[in-house]
Amino acid sequence: MTALLEVEDLEVVFDGFRAIDHLSFQLNEGELRFLIGPNGAGKTTLIDVITGLTKPAGGSVRFEGSELVGRREHEIVRRGVGRTFQTATVFEQLTVLENVDLAATFRMPYSSLLRRARQPAEGVMHALATVELDGLAERPAAVLSHGQRQWLELAMLLVQQPRLLLLDEPVAGMTKQERSRTGALLGQIAQERTVLVVEHDMDFLRRFASTVTVMHEGKVLCEGPLAEVQANPMVQEVYLGRSERGAPSLVGAVTAGTPQARSEGTDAADAT
Repeated sequence: MTALLEVEDLEVVFDGFRAIDHLSFQLNEGELRFLIGPNGAGKTTLIDVITGLTKPAGGSVRFEGSELVGRREHEIVRRGVGRTFQTATVFEQLTVLENVDLAATFRMPYSSLLRRARQPAEGVMHALATVELDGLAERPAAVLSHGQRQWLELAMLLVQQPRLLLLDEPVAGMTKQERSRTGALLGQIAQERTVLVVEHDMDFLRRFASTVTVMHEGKVLCEGPLAEVQANPMVQEVYLGRSERGAPSLVGAVTAGTPQARSEGTDAADAT
């Protein structure tokens, strides 16, 4: 498989604290990868470095073979890297359609903006249909539910035609029905784009994840198919220790990782 994103020997230090510790990571073209780990593992910091929000102390981040470290955020977006944040950022005073249309103009040259007709830019309605918000196109974004706002932000990314999507806890705060819809949506999007998902929701993980990378203390602890990751003794030690203190446990989902348990879990969630 072709590597789309290559992170090598990455270091990030905040006031003496090593948030990313000589991390190396690779994401292949067309993957849907889940990135997990305890709080403070460095997951969001890694995304911040990839997107130019945080400057590393050392190391390399290459996208399609080109170095991203040192580039500005808007330059990285134009190269085809899009991200969402833990809290959706939309323009509440604009309609759903206007939010996506505004995002679509990001790639347009200034001359085209001056000449464009008063109709949605190309791809706007397709992006809205993808996230199933086309029926709410004329409604103000302020009336959307939390989950719908997350989908709207995703549509605002999709209309910019990114090759890589970095999603930071996309189902946080969603209802069970919204989480199910989001999981199906991620699978649909991953058919055309590469997607990296940072997630804490373990039920969501075992229902929709196939390949997982586990971070701990700024490093990659292990990665691979979900069942192998769940059975890894190092992962069990990290998550069992946190489970004893009341935090979410990945190990509790070991048996749930089987196809039969996944089906049962989906049926149970849909029934509530």
